[in-house]
Amino acid sequence: MNRTIRYREIPGNSRGYYIFLAFLGLLIAAGLGAAFHMEHEGHHVTGMTNQIVWGIPHVFAVFLIVAASGALNVASISSVFNKKLYKPLAPLSGLLAIALLIGGLCVLLLDLGRPDRLIVAMTYYNFKSIFAWNIFLYTGFIAIVAVYLWMLLERRFNRFAKPVGLLAFIWRLMLTTGTGSIFGFLVARQAYDAAIMAPTFIVMSFSFGLAIFNLILIGTYHGTQRALGNTIVERLRKLQGLFVAATLFFIAIYHLTNLYATEHHGIEHFLLDGDNVYTGLFWLGFILIGSILPLTVCFFSGFKQSKAWLAIASVMVIAGGFSQMYIIIIGGQAFPLELFPGYDVSSRFFDGVIASYSPSVYEIGLGLGGTAFAIAIVMVGVKILRFLPLSLENALIDPNHADNIEHKNSVAKAVLK
Repeated sequence: MNRTIRYREIPGNSRGYYIFLAFLGLLIAAGLGAAFHMEHEGHHVTGMTNQIVWGIPHVFAVFLIVAASGALNVASISSVFNKKLYKPLAPLSGLLAIALLIGGLCVLLLDLGRPDRLIVAMTYYNFKSIFAWNIFLYTGFIAIVAVYLWMLLERRFNRFAKPVGLLAFIWRLMLTTGTGSIFGFLVARQAYDAAIMAPTFIVMSFSFGLAIFNLILIGTYHGTQRALGNTIVERLRKLQGLFVAATLFFIAIYHLTNLYATEHHGIEHFLLDGDNVYTGLFWLGFILIGSILPLTVCFFSGFKQSKAWLAIASVMVIAGGFSQMYIIIIGGQAFPLELFPGYDVSSRFFDGVIASYSPSVYEIGLGLGGTAFAIAIVMVGVKILRFLPLSLENALIDPNHADNIEHKNSVAKAVLK
């Protein structure tokens, strides 16, 4: 079935392609300018404070890093679980995974205020810190996926694609577990101290990464006027719905567990029933826009085989996922630390006070710049190397398509004669 699929670079010589690259370049330049201004002037020009030390750049960074793991899911389904329908999509899946991780790490690095301190992190390791372990997980992920892409694209090494793909699958689970454990191990914060954080981040990565993959796939094939069959679109629609439902389930379990424990009633009231932006983001952003509406699109037959509705559902999943990351990272810091359980604490150092945070234009610019850099890597990559099939029409990828069945019948008759 896949023997007739040919991989080719996109032409990349249209006006629209160069306009899109120029737009991405402007966002990247704005991000670099914002990072330089914050490094030169200090973080007082941002909305971050002593209470909110991880701002919206960390929301962008963690979202991109988590999505990078999930973007590789399409390749994992083809190599590890031997689903041949997804095999033509595996190279793009690997490229997007590397690009998103690089974009997220760039935001993370430039948000430190002192990027040169990365040298310390690379030469001294505190293995009691999950941050130290994540350095190995991130760099290892890029290296393993790069080798995996080599095995996929070089015909001589195709036989090694499955074992390397299995290693990449295991490694990305470790990567997302490490990212989720950053929050799960922070026992001082009531919003973070939960073992379910690690599996929740794994499930969220499946949903967010696939949503970005859907947009890149549909946008690229639409822009290059290549055939994208309904079979692929329908499979991706159902898969997206499954991941959205799983994410909603794990978030519900997280909040129900906290509601069961009396000590967490304060943070749950703050997030779910408070007079603040986090409650609005949860119910309107994550629940309605990021979960209920995409589930309707993904499981209601009226939206079947529609590329436009799959793209719309993917955008809503991304918006809801970003809202959830904002709630976890910013909302978790905004709720005051419980320094003395059972007592009310107040001081002029803002102890016992809910912290306020308003992201500055520089922080938003840095986050958008890192996101644009990740997309630019993909756009340049598909122009230089053969990551995309020339066609993904149904007759090429679907063994049950009418043309393929007719061909098999004709071959069988010829053999019988």
